[in-house]
Amino acid sequence: MRIGELARRTGVTERALRYYEEQNLLRPARLPSGYRDYAPSDIEAVRHVRSMLAAGLPSHLIAELLPCMVDTGNGLMPGCRSMLEPLESERDRLTSAIEELTTARTQLTALIDRTPEDDAEYDAWVAANGAA
Repeated sequence: MRIGELARRTGVTERALRYYEEQNLLRPARLPSGYRDYAPSDIEAVRHVRSMLAAGLPSHLIAELLPCMVDTGNGLMPGCRSMLEPLESERDRLTSAIEELTTARTQLTALIDRTPEDDAEYDAWVAANGAA
């Protein structure tokens, strides 16, 4: 099938499909005309890629994981135990990023909470403290 059909059948843009190919996530055959020729199995491959992207995995790791993934019917599972370590590492990276974002949000909320409710209160505070 051509790229437009795969895009329609998966809900993924043609641009994204080309990116997946650049990242070695998809490997379509090429017709003599140069057009990409996707196999029916690429529909499921795109769904797997989307699932792993949604889990926060970078494309370079997805390229390593994809050949080893097994569809359990209830979601994907690594078919190789060796993939557990990189998955745990990515989870730890995401956890750290969440903690940093939570800290930033807390600091932003504190800044917002310290801001006077109205202009008169703000002007009075500025006048009393000599700040502008």
